[in-house]
Amino acid sequence: QVQLVQSGGGLVQPGGSLRLSCAASGFTLDYRDIGWFRQAPGNGREGVSCITSDGTTYYADSVKGRFTISRDDAKNTVYLQMNSLKPEETAVYYCATACWVVHAYDHWGQGTQVTVSS
Repeated sequence: QVQLVQSGGGLVQPGGSLRLSCAASGFTLDYRDIGWFRQAPGNGREGVSCITSDGTTYYADSVKGRFTISRDDAKNTVYLQMNSLKPEETAVYYCATACWVVHAYDHWGQGTQVTVSS
């Protein structure tokens, strides 16, 4: 059974850092792309970052230079390190088995709240 379990997130002050984790089970990450998405209240879902099965990384322009996506194959886990966070990045963050475009057959993590506020 394919499953993505997220951890991390929480409350951080503007300019602070958080690390999100996305642990996979039922498949190995080196066979699938994994993307991070976020959805703020009243907004649509947007892609944040992606790491492909071969380890290539991609970032939305808004997070380039501040966010880093990585993968630990031994732990079958993908991470999103978020630095210099901004209040407007408050959202629920999700990982999924897709880069940018999610299909009906893709799987999602349960989501984790990130709140950037003083």
